Amino acid sequence: MSVRNFKETTLYKKAFEQAMAIFEISKIFPSEEKYSLTDQVRRSSRSVCANLAEAYRKKRYPAHFISKLTDCDAENSETNVWIDFAYATKYINEQTKNDLLNKNDEVGKLLNHMINNPEKY
Repeated sequence: MSVRNFKETTLYKKAFEQAMAIFEISKIFPSEEKYSLTDQVRRSSRSVCANLAEAYRKKRYPAHFISKLTDCDAENSETNVWIDFAYATKYINEQTKNDLLNKNDEVGKLLNHMINNPEKY
């Protein structure tokens, strides 16, 4: 049985959780990062959820559904890079980096499953 509402998916719930964690953590970033790192990491993490919503509107067209899911995957990968930058600039500690990257990896695995098994969703 496929999931009818994207908000019911584990992927959405995990991606939303990650985006909110990033939002809270990024509040401590310096003000000079407002229009660069802070903005970028918030946007890319939120885009996973937004692109999933768009993907679900295109479910009747499998190629379009998968295409939007790959957009989610790209945004999730971008988030991974911004987390590395936040750590490299010492805005987050190693434990926070590892926690965020673990969440990021989990979202990536769920996306990969959805991309490879679209009929289940």
